[in-house]
Amino acid sequence: MGTSTSSTAQGTEMATGKRFKIACIGAGNVGASVAQYCAEMELGDIVLTDIVEGLPHGKALDLTEAGPIRGYGSIVTGTNDYADIAGSDVVVVTAGLPRKPGMSRLDLLSRNGEIIAGLSAEIAKHAPDSVVIMVTNPLDVMTYTAFKKLGFPPNRVVGMAGCLDSARMRAFVAMELGVSMKNVDTMVLGSHGDDMVPLPGYTTVSGIPITALLPQDRIDAIVERTRKGGGEIVALLKSGSAYYAPGASAARMARSVLRNENQLLPCSAYLTGQYDLEDLYLGVPVRLGRDGVQEIVELAIGDDAYAALHHSADEVRTGIDELRKLGLL
Repeated sequence: MGTSTSSTAQGTEMATGKRFKIACIGAGNVGASVAQYCAEMELGDIVLTDIVEGLPHGKALDLTEAGPIRGYGSIVTGTNDYADIAGSDVVVVTAGLPRKPGMSRLDLLSRNGEIIAGLSAEIAKHAPDSVVIMVTNPLDVMTYTAFKKLGFPPNRVVGMAGCLDSARMRAFVAMELGVSMKNVDTMVLGSHGDDMVPLPGYTTVSGIPITALLPQDRIDAIVERTRKGGGEIVALLKSGSAYYAPGASAARMARSVLRNENQLLPCSAYLTGQYDLEDLYLGVPVRLGRDGVQEIVELAIGDDAYAALHHSADEVRTGIDELRKLGLL
């Protein structure tokens, strides 16, 4: 079977006719899932990068060989050399230690901070014009670290936060009501952790607010399950953490960037006074397009959600302060 020439492949080309290039740094379960979803959407060709010899090469070859069956023409290559990410339009960073049972995201700070600081220098050197999508936890702090180390404008560094958390909440609402997940829209703000801020008032099923469909105790239960969504999967797996939904969320963001879709998505973005917060990354609604964050949207969220958002920001600032004490910022 020949290379696919489906209409979706048209989105892989820029005005110059060059195919888009996506670099996935980290070839673990999350990175490989990002590569798979990007390939299946035919966003471009993918470079899977990792420091472990053979790992990215084997997964990349496997994904490429799946192309004739799955009907995509994207080529996935594996490498241990950061120089191979040269010319990437989007770089998705998943490298770092995974969260383990009983481990808070802040427990990951020191080691992952070192990892992100090191690879940021490589991205800046080899892919200086890329949009960087951060996935490594603790997400908001690592995105801030990458921003500081990369030297990129803030719009070109964005974190995968609320996209995943909102997807989880959509799934929980759909399961509760027995409706299609396609009919559910949600918005989850704040840090990507236990202090995230799900917004029931902005959660609808075919335009109907869930406050008109569910009693308050069930809404509260869904909000709490959303906050603990990552931990729930960690506890079930016993070793490792979620990767299908995180990978799909990062790929969705990459699609919005590469195809200039300007999707309104909750992402970790650099704040400069929005929601009365500044000089930190936090999950907020953004319009995501070719240059990264095109706009940060300020919602009317009410006093309780506003207070919760600022509490969430305090958690992120604590992590930033810890990294400064460690000399990593």
